[in-house]
Amino acid sequence: MRLSTTLSFYIGRHFLLSFLVLFALFVLMVVLFDVVELLRRAAARPEVTFGMVVEMALLKLPHMAQKLFPFAVLFGGMAAFWRLTRSHELMITRAAGVSAWQFLFPVIALAFLLGILQITMINPLASTTLTRYDRLEASLLKGQKSFLALSSNGLWLRQSNADGQSVVHARSVLQHGKNVELRDVVVFSYEGADQFRERTDAEFARLEDGFWHMTNARVHTPEKLPRLEKDHWLATDLTLSKIQDSFAPPETMSFWDLPGFIGTLEKAGFSAVRHRLYWHTLLAAPFLMCAMILIAASFTLRHTRRGGTTFIIACGVLTGFVLYFFSDIVFALGLSDSVPVTLAAWTPSGVATLLGLATLLHLEDG
Repeated sequence: MRLSTTLSFYIGRHFLLSFLVLFALFVLMVVLFDVVELLRRAAARPEVTFGMVVEMALLKLPHMAQKLFPFAVLFGGMAAFWRLTRSHELMITRAAGVSAWQFLFPVIALAFLLGILQITMINPLASTTLTRYDRLEASLLKGQKSFLALSSNGLWLRQSNADGQSVVHARSVLQHGKNVELRDVVVFSYEGADQFRERTDAEFARLEDGFWHMTNARVHTPEKLPRLEKDHWLATDLTLSKIQDSFAPPETMSFWDLPGFIGTLEKAGFSAVRHRLYWHTLLAAPFLMCAMILIAASFTLRHTRRGGTTFIIACGVLTGFVLYFFSDIVFALGLSDSVPVTLAAWTPSGVATLLGLATLLHLEDG
C-alpha cells in the first residue's frame, strides 16, 4: 500500500512545525547566553559598547544555529511523533495498513532536505558572519593585531611591531619542516595606523627568530631613491605555530570554498586535516539529520502510559546528547590523525543510523 500524498503532507507539516518552533526557541536561548557572556568579557573594556556586543552575538548566531540543527531535528521529530501517537492518529494509520517505514519516509525526506539546506545555504552565511565575528573579537576583546589570510592569490598578512604596522603579501608560501618561506614578497610599512613609511620588494623571505629575513630586497622610501639590500630584516612576533593557528578556521570557510582552500594549504605544505575533516562532516550532515529522525521515532512511536512517556522522552534526549559527545570524541580522534578523516567524519551519522534502524526493526518486525 502506498502512502497517500495528503497523509504525507500532514505528517510532514507536523514535523516541520515542531522543528521550526524548537529551533527558534534554541536560537533565542543561544543569543541570550551569548550576549551575557560577551558582556562579561567586555566588562574590562569600556570602549566596547552594548551595541557592539549585540552585533557580535548576532554575527555568531548563524554558526551556532548550525550546531543546533541536529538537536532541533531530533526534538522536533520526537515532539511530532509523540503528538500523533498520543492522539492515536498513528495507531489508526497503522490499522489502515500503513507501516512505520511508509509514514516515516516524508519526515526522513524533509530532514534530509533540511541537512542540504544547512550545508548549501546556512553554512555559507555562517562562514561569512563568523569571519566578521572573529575579527571583531580579536580586535575588541583579545587585542590581537596580526591577521593572516591564505588564498589562491597568495598570502596576506597584517602585523604590528615597535616600528608600526606592516602589510605583507607573498605570491606563494612554503613550509619545510619548521621553516616558513615566502616568494615574491611585497611589504607595505606604516607609522601608526595609516601613515605610509616605505615599501619593500624581495624575491625571498624566511621566518627566523623574531624576524622575516629577506634577500635581494629593494626598499622604496618616499622622496628618496630606491636602495637595494642583499639582506633585509622585518621585525615580527610570528612563529610557525602562530601562522598555522592564524589560517582561516574551517568554520569560517564556505562549504563551496573549502575544497579549493584545502588544496591551497596542502600545496603550500601545511596540514589540512582539520579543514578536510570539517568538510566531510558537512557532507555527512544530511544523513545525520535522517539518523536523528530514526532515533526520535524509535523512542516515541509506541503508545505508552503517562509515566512511561516521560521516561521514554528522557531516554531520547539522553541519546541525543550521548551522540553529540560521541561526535566530539570521534572528531578529536580524526583531528589527531588517530583515525582516518573520512571514518571520523562519517562514523557519528553511520552509528546513529544503524542504532535507529536496529531499534525500529526490533519494534516493528521483531
